[in-house]
Amino acid sequence: MISENIKRLEEKILKACELSGRKREEITLIAVTKNQPVEVIKLAIQAGIKNFGENKAQELRDKFEILSDNIYWHFIGHLQTNKVKYVIKAAELIHSVDSIKLAEEINKKALQFNKKQKILLEIKTSDEATKFGLKDEKEIFETANYCFQCSNLNLIGLMTMAPFTNDEKLIKKSFEQLRKLKEKMNNEGFSIKELSMGMSNDFEIAIQEGATMLRVGTAIFGERNN
Repeated sequence: MISENIKRLEEKILKACELSGRKREEITLIAVTKNQPVEVIKLAIQAGIKNFGENKAQELRDKFEILSDNIYWHFIGHLQTNKVKYVIKAAELIHSVDSIKLAEEINKKALQFNKKQKILLEIKTSDEATKFGLKDEKEIFETANYCFQCSNLNLIGLMTMAPFTNDEKLIKKSFEQLRKLKEKMNNEGFSIKELSMGMSNDFEIAIQEGATMLRVGTAIFGERNN
């Protein structure tokens, strides 16, 4: 079932790329494994998935101890400073840096592991109270500048979550905002390459708007038990 789901998903990603004049190689598919057992993740690995995303720090730590060969782990959930210690060893990329305080802690812990930690800034592009992220442009640039000054951080991109809605115009607006922010930051001398946006219900719109990383769970593993 999982291999079939991945095959169907890949066909949709390829079609969205063709419609947008983009290459499939430009996009990294991240399988979101929140609450998924190791046995299920192994099926996804067998089906060719190389990148996996976790929302919870301890869950990432535990799964990394069991599954770390030839795959890459991404931390995509809200991260508290006291949980950074669980994430730093395992995460190839932390998608959810939303404050200077958190960046400072990641830098400090990365130094202890002699690691240059790749990170994304999480940007809030909707008004939903449940969403996290930097919203004020001044704060975004201050946080980005701080990250670039940290010897053990490598800021490579931005992340956002679109509002939970069926209104495609609102979803598009959210992703468009992130793309334009990337362009603005690069015009100011930053080197922002990655846009982590798009999930099971909106990844096709995200591809149209320049996503380079898709975080997909349900379309691969089915509905999960929260």
